[in-house]
Amino acid sequence: MLKVSGIGQCSIDYISLIDEFPAENTKLQVTPYQTFGGGPVATALVTLSRLGVKTKFIGVISDDDAGALIKREFIKEGVDISHIIEILNKRSQTAFILVNNNNGRRTIFWSKPTAEIQNAEVPKDFILGSSLLHLDGYLFDIAIPALIIAKKNNISVMIDIGSFSEQRYDIVKLCDYVVCSEVFSDALCQGDHEKTLKKLIENGTIIATVTLGSRGSLTAVGNKIFHQPAYVVKAVDTTGAGDVFHGGYIYGLINKWDIVDTLKFASASAAIKCLKLGGRDGIADLETVKDFINKKNNF
Repeated sequence: MLKVSGIGQCSIDYISLIDEFPAENTKLQVTPYQTFGGGPVATALVTLSRLGVKTKFIGVISDDDAGALIKREFIKEGVDISHIIEILNKRSQTAFILVNNNNGRRTIFWSKPTAEIQNAEVPKDFILGSSLLHLDGYLFDIAIPALIIAKKNNISVMIDIGSFSEQRYDIVKLCDYVVCSEVFSDALCQGDHEKTLKKLIENGTIIATVTLGSRGSLTAVGNKIFHQPAYVVKAVDTTGAGDVFHGGYIYGLINKWDIVDTLKFASASAAIKCLKLGGRDGIADLETVKDFINKKNNF
């Protein structure tokens, strides 16, 4: 069975719907918040788990209520968390998210965990046997040693990179597959996304992608660049769409699909997710995604 290991953020998201964003120094009634699991790598692994891939995760939590919820959400989805790092008497990562009821767009207020890693070691058995290691540009003290183990053992590495820093860029240059945000591209090449892709390929990246939200994505393979449009749906909530996109992307990679088919699948997975509130409730299984693509192609 195909296996994917992931290292990165995990969160509990508290989500409420609003009809308009509040002005400063005002009050606004929102819908009762609902609770969901979140985090970039975490949600990508849940996506893969629903697609039938065996997954395992390393992240940091504490022994608080949010930490217990994070673990429960993973266990429910069949993600192996036997290597998760739990630090006592601290705070797990949480986010409060306001979702626009008219268009599904979200605004995220997040608080990073106070639980910090000290002298953590990456067990080799966490990496070895995996088809791919997935990172998100956080938890450097674990991610970098894991990346080195993966490279030494010919295990592919993909990174979901949202923001730019020199340290993150050093890690990016070691990854086989890079999926970056417009924010990252803006910082690296002043918003010239094709230049960003070319630079990543020159660094040794096998396939590089810049995600563009509702405008789809741009992907480079060698000296070829192509655009994958986003599938149009009436979005309820875009929270987690990018994370699900990465999960679908990885599914295509580890199954050795053509990159065009991989991007269609990733885009469709993300679009379907947007039909439900929260980052994970809308994640579809394999047949649902394939049916969605077929219907859109035959429209």
